[in-house]
Amino acid sequence: MNKGCMCIGMLAFVLLTSCHHNESTEHEEGSEVEKAEGHSDEIVYEKAAAKAAGVVAETVGMGTFAGVIPASGKVLSASDDETVVVANVSGIVHFSRNISVGMKTEKGSPVFLLSAEHLQDGDPAERASVAYETAKNDYERAARLVKEKIISEKEFNVVKGLYEGARIAYKATAQNRLQNATAVKSPVDGYVKSCMVSEGDYVSVGQPLMRIARNNKLYLQADVAARHYSAFERIRSAKFRTSYSDSIYDTERMNGRLLSYGRTMNDASGYVTVTFEMENTASLLPGSFADIYIQTDEEHEAVSVPLSAITEEQGVKFVYIQEDDDCYRKQEVKLGMSDGERIEILSGVNVGDRVVIQGAVRVKLAAAGNAIPAHTHSH
Repeated sequence: MNKGCMCIGMLAFVLLTSCHHNESTEHEEGSEVEKAEGHSDEIVYEKAAAKAAGVVAETVGMGTFAGVIPASGKVLSASDDETVVVANVSGIVHFSRNISVGMKTEKGSPVFLLSAEHLQDGDPAERASVAYETAKNDYERAARLVKEKIISEKEFNVVKGLYEGARIAYKATAQNRLQNATAVKSPVDGYVKSCMVSEGDYVSVGQPLMRIARNNKLYLQADVAARHYSAFERIRSAKFRTSYSDSIYDTERMNGRLLSYGRTMNDASGYVTVTFEMENTASLLPGSFADIYIQTDEEHEAVSVPLSAITEEQGVKFVYIQEDDDCYRKQEVKLGMSDGERIEILSGVNVGDRVVIQGAVRVKLAAAGNAIPAHTHSH
């Protein structure tokens, strides 16, 4: 009887011990699962790998942010930076060399030859030469006659005036005489913007032949929504990005200035034109379209990050915050104004957070490729 009781007691002890062990194991495993789930929004990206991928983080602080008026527009040649080449005589156009848009021209180099050799009126250069020789002989004869009091001073002055006119006309054509034709030379160093004639065209004196741009000065012409008109008097400068480049240009760094803004609205468009003048220090292409961020002197304090820090998923904006050397966190943000280089963060990021400003896409890819089982670190 005693032996039976002892056996039953020992069996009960083993069962209780086993149950307690199973409960402890399940509790510990549950804690590990809870711990892993608690960090499921974190991304492990080892420091060495992140550095090799070009990931850079910046500590966020409050800073001065200028008022911004967003606009679109174009980069144009400045009006006083272009020169029109005109015909110096009437005649048939011949190209002195092949001409194409963008070709470089040098001051004094021939760009066209004008010939009237087979026209009814003849070559204007030859006519100018004949007229000059005739007027010169008349002038020399009149000079002798006026000394002998044979003609009056008034008659002599008339002959002298005709001679001076013929001399000027002859000099203008003679200095451009080339290959039995009259050369039209480039008046400036620059680049061909447009050619307005073709080989074999007949042109008259003063007719435009070519437009040359020196590309030294540019206009930035912005089309701004009329609702921003009240802020025009506070415009300071502009930043812009051209359609063919991701680089940001600043009119202040290009020795630029606000040239003018419209006092009337463009017909049917609802936009007002704002124009900046600047030096072409960045070799920009006139005629290119641009996204423009007009800066005003209405400054305020704001948290901001470079545009490269922002990623997007299904229309929602995110940044990645570095928690420690090997750990990052994806954070949804609400954005404010952008000046083309930086953008305001209205919510989601606090002063002192370390935000990934380069390589955010690499961190995003790392998030898709790893899960963190119980990553331990101190926040």
